[in-house]
Amino acid sequence: MIKTYNANEIIESYLPIDVEKVQSKWKEVRSSFTHKIIVLDDDPTGVQTVHGVSVYTDWNEETIEAGFLDEQQIFFILTNSRAFTAQETERVHRDIAERVEKISKEQGKAYLIISRGDSTLRGHYPLETEVLRQAIEKNSESKVDGEVILPFFKEGGRLTVDNTHFVKQDDVLVPAGETEFAKDRTFGYAASHLGEWIEEKTKGAFSKESVTYISLESLRKMDFDGIVEQLLQVNDFGKVVVNAMDEDDVRIFSTALILAIQSGKSFIFRTAAAFTKVIGDISSRPLLQREELITEEQAHGGLVIVGSHVQKTTNQLIELQTLSSLHFIEFDAHLVLNKEAFKQEVERVRLEAENKVADGTTTVIFTKRKRLDLGDGMEEQELQLSVEISDAVTSIVRDFSVRPNYLIAKGGITSSDVGTKGLCVKRATVAGQIAPGIPVWKTGEESTFPYIPYVIFPGNVGADGTLKDVVLTLEG
Repeated sequence: MIKTYNANEIIESYLPIDVEKVQSKWKEVRSSFTHKIIVLDDDPTGVQTVHGVSVYTDWNEETIEAGFLDEQQIFFILTNSRAFTAQETERVHRDIAERVEKISKEQGKAYLIISRGDSTLRGHYPLETEVLRQAIEKNSESKVDGEVILPFFKEGGRLTVDNTHFVKQDDVLVPAGETEFAKDRTFGYAASHLGEWIEEKTKGAFSKESVTYISLESLRKMDFDGIVEQLLQVNDFGKVVVNAMDEDDVRIFSTALILAIQSGKSFIFRTAAAFTKVIGDISSRPLLQREELITEEQAHGGLVIVGSHVQKTTNQLIELQTLSSLHFIEFDAHLVLNKEAFKQEVERVRLEAENKVADGTTTVIFTKRKRLDLGDGMEEQELQLSVEISDAVTSIVRDFSVRPNYLIAKGGITSSDVGTKGLCVKRATVAGQIAPGIPVWKTGEESTFPYIPYVIFPGNVGADGTLKDVVLTLEG
């Protein structure tokens, strides 16, 4: 039986945060921190806490140089590496690290690099950060002292308490290793305690006893000196686990972190989206409203693509289907095993959707809810087929002959591929969030549909009614 915890009881058992004191110390320390901040996003949901920043969808030298020259201190590179094989992600991260190091030297600009991963701990870890470390050390004279692990993401209900990572479901905290996310066929894991998770993922290269833990007690006491001292002791790419239940916990840690960096320490980061907002010093803003997003309204409907197979997405789709004004099309992705039938299915779905959107009806294309399962030991082959399915879905968007009023993509890999291969975005601006943890891009002029509001809806975020609420907001 899964042991769960009462969220409110745990949250209330810790000292409250002195917000005014936190902000005062943060402003004092943050003003002197001028590093360029580069976020490598393994799917497009990493911008779910920020606004007014650039997202680039390639990582050639010119793009990274543009990011360094961008007036904003922080920029994102969408790698979409969660959809990559291990070999692909290794090559991409080595290329990026080498180019970043080269441009940093040319411009005389120090940088901080963040590997933004899933708040439920899925993804190519520890591969990505290890490759970054190796490439940085090979191309510079410096050593990377440590790696910070900070998967807290309040909007998605991901809290780290007593070094254990939890997923909040209603008013209950469930250890992350007991959730459906931990059973991911490609990136699954067993441990919920982050020290044990590190030991599991690194196959014992780093033991849980060797990990440095930044406790909630020291954060809530605002023990800046103590936390700095902990960070100064980290060497040999040692792991640092940060507990957090509130954004200000992250701000307290980040204050101490900057002081440690200014004392000569060097870190790489594997974090969820909360840390990128805090370290980037990005303000909070109200949720986006329809009139801010749809400025060139046409008589066309919107287009919604649902690809994620997690249970939360399926529940949200069921709730969305209660809206009788929408048109729903099921895309039989299992036909991928029959090339000709699959090609015909893609054409059928696209033509039907085009006709409906042109008539002013918002249309929802959703993949068959049962995941394609080839059996044990076939994870790599399944990943390849999922790429073929995703390519087919994105071709529907790329070849779409009607400009929709807006576009929503549900699921991390789905939204990345729709953005890069369907909408052909090279650079987008993050407008903000339309619901907690759900970002909106404004596409660039090079896009298939320039300046369209593109809603990136993570598969594992929101309540059952959130997708429906987002659609209703955009429908007006």
